[in-house]
Amino acid sequence: MVYGITGNPTKDALWDPLATLIDRLLDDGLPFRIHKPIADGLEEHGLFGPDVCDDHAVDDVAEAGDIVLSFGGDGTLLRTAHRTGPNDTPLLGVNVGRLGFLADIEIGQIHSAIDALEAGDYRLEERLVLQADLESGSGLDTEWALNEFVLDRSGAAGLIEIEVAVDETPLNTYWADGLIISTPTGSTAYSLSTGGPIIAPGVDAIILTPIAPHTLTVRPIVLPADARITCQVRENDQPYVFAADGQSTMFDEHNLEFSVERATHTVNLVKLPGQHFFHTLRSKLMWGVGRSREPKYRNEGPSGDHGRPPLNGG
Repeated sequence: MVYGITGNPTKDALWDPLATLIDRLLDDGLPFRIHKPIADGLEEHGLFGPDVCDDHAVDDVAEAGDIVLSFGGDGTLLRTAHRTGPNDTPLLGVNVGRLGFLADIEIGQIHSAIDALEAGDYRLEERLVLQADLESGSGLDTEWALNEFVLDRSGAAGLIEIEVAVDETPLNTYWADGLIISTPTGSTAYSLSTGGPIIAPGVDAIILTPIAPHTLTVRPIVLPADARITCQVRENDQPYVFAADGQSTMFDEHNLEFSVERATHTVNLVKLPGQHFFHTLRSKLMWGVGRSREPKYRNEGPSGDHGRPPLNGG
């Protein structure tokens, strides 16, 4: 198995653990290739010489590697997915960031991860991807997103009006800051922060989540994964933004039709033994952290706050 190595070179915490990993791969005779910006960084930090960096540097780690190790946070893994393109190369996210729903292996676990990979003790999760097609002449080719597409106001004051239809049937006209069209993978990203539901990765679904809608009765909605969603930003005096996994393009022209549907490819994430989406939720969102079997204060009863039942059922 050939390991492709990439990551976020702006993270200082990346270099020493990555150098230790490369030492291990060299000692064990395990083949690897390093994305050139990372290879350059290793050399600049004085961790390896050109005999290692130049010999193993590549421009396309997905083409050179059987599995790509992405060191950083979720944003790094998203960029890696887009850099590798719509192919079948599995991705393993190694968290050097703060949260990490996609990059859910901590950097201190990388050696045990290599052991599991070498033993073939892993599985692949095929993550649903969305594709957006825009009207010809709009300035964009077909785009795809692992997390979400976002139609958003450009930063100027005021709301935008977004008319949405599903399978050619009108759904709603959103008067809001914007609209998020999310995959289950993206349900724990921007959509979650604006009140959208958490969807388990294995569920075939698309989530529409309005951003700060003008009307409180407008709520997120979960649609079938085979739905075709069309959106148009109605005429006003301000530009707006269309973003694919955080990569934004600004538009001045209104009434363009954005069509979003399930893409023909998936993104394959590597999952190791013991990893489960629910474990990630409990860890990252700290569910259950407040539970305690012992009273915190001497005058507290067993139920918690001075004899009163604990909040949220414990």
